[in-house]
Amino acid sequence: MSWLVIKVAVTAALVVVIGEVARRSDRLGGLVAALPWVTLLALVWMQAEGQPVEKLARHAQYTFWYVLPTLPMFLLFPWLLMRWGFWPALLASVAFTALLFLAWAWALRHWGIELL
Repeated sequence: MSWLVIKVAVTAALVVVIGEVARRSDRLGGLVAALPWVTLLALVWMQAEGQPVEKLARHAQYTFWYVLPTLPMFLLFPWLLMRWGFWPALLASVAFTALLFLAWAWALRHWGIELL
């Protein structure tokens, strides 16, 4: 249980630090937020818990394939935000990303990559 508390505390602290950097500087905040912190932490936690290297490798590979359809959201959201406001823009961006992900997963099946 204490390991879980440590993992939650470190992960939460990282999210707070990223949020504070973003609040102070748009550019630096964007850079820091764009770094794959969650994936890096997941890999560190998995390694610390003794997961096999194959599992870590598959996690990193799947993360690559999952990230690609999310990237257009970072162009769509600011454009919609200026026109629709925060919540509608966020909802539309998430919905668009979900549709892109489904299309992406369908397309990758042709190359033997199963995301769903």
